[in-house]
Amino acid sequence: MFKKDLSIEFCGVKCENPFFLSSSPVDNCYEMCAKALETGWGGVVYKTLGFFIPTDCSPRFDKLDKESTDFIGFKNMEQISEHPLQESLDSLKKLKQNYPTKTIVASIMGQNEKEWEDLARLVTKSDVDIIECNFSCPQMTSNEMGSDVGQNAQLVKKYCQAVSRGTNLPIIAKMTPNIGDMTMPSIAAIKGGASGVTAINTVKCITGIDLDNMVGKPVINGKSAISGYSGKAIKPIALRFLQQLRDNKELKNIEISGSGGVETWRDALEFILLGASNIQVTTSVMQYGYRIVEDMISGLSYFMDDIGIDNLQELVGKANPNIIPVEDIERNFIIYPKINNDICIGCGRCYVSCFDGAHQALNWDKESRKISLNKDNCVGCHLCSLVCPVQAISKGEIYYRDKNIRDITV
Repeated sequence: MFKKDLSIEFCGVKCENPFFLSSSPVDNCYEMCAKALETGWGGVVYKTLGFFIPTDCSPRFDKLDKESTDFIGFKNMEQISEHPLQESLDSLKKLKQNYPTKTIVASIMGQNEKEWEDLARLVTKSDVDIIECNFSCPQMTSNEMGSDVGQNAQLVKKYCQAVSRGTNLPIIAKMTPNIGDMTMPSIAAIKGGASGVTAINTVKCITGIDLDNMVGKPVINGKSAISGYSGKAIKPIALRFLQQLRDNKELKNIEISGSGGVETWRDALEFILLGASNIQVTTSVMQYGYRIVEDMISGLSYFMDDIGIDNLQELVGKANPNIIPVEDIERNFIIYPKINNDICIGCGRCYVSCFDGAHQALNWDKESRKISLNKDNCVGCHLCSLVCPVQAISKGEIYYRDKNIRDITV
């Protein structure tokens, strides 16, 4: 496996690499975390602990698939750690003792100010490096915990202040995407003493209905409930929130741990380019195991080597300036699609999609099963290239509306 130096500083802590397990079923005990760290993960955010000990339902997972894609999204109804609090505290201490070069993060969740402050003191004594406040789990059985708290900026600030009283460690607030504007509770977290935020946790969902029983999935004794959705499907939502955080003047320089749909080194790099200096992963580990970190390390190393970058920090936020308000987008030209009939397999998908879902800009020859472009109708939306299964449609001529000229040198 090809490796570069992927070390990066996060919340003042030097991390071996940016890849962490997020607080979830994948790091619920010492043995799991130890195996992950030995596989190459830079750190773990140990599964959220608290004074509340949940009883989880069975079954508690479901998935969303499409055609041949087996695992687009994942539904999880699991709550915080079911282990006794002292057992989790002992595991955290043991992890730091046995893996001193790795970054150990304690995720905590209280039900009131005293619990948050007490939990902060307890995990600090376990020698962890960072504390993450879980303000975002969407399936807690009490509205005093989880995403209901994360939607209330006043509570977020108050609980961050309580944690600050109980520790001298860096604090990050894990934010909920089940809110229109994440910047308000994020600002509150910073004002309460947090150094940064984790974005995002899972999105509230119903993945589907069991048609035989007419109940949501998974079916639990004839019933179901709304709970958290993760996996590849939520990556676009997570990236959107990262950009909005970076667009806010009060949050421009905060630390961000990015999560939500990371499966490959490319996914991780997208989060880094939008301002995250740390990456958290769960659902893809549940699919493929801890070994995926080896591919992430190797892929990111090769990318950095190809573009001549030795310091990962140079890539953090590189794409933020190129995401601009929609009203500032250039709209003065059309890029026409270019059709390569030597590659085209004559399936007709582009024609059907253009006629039924766009602007009827493709002509179809039934005998030759070839397509041609009608520029009078084409608006350059490029739906045709997106549905083409063999990449036979690419970008072609540019038409400048204000100059009424075509540039064929693209």
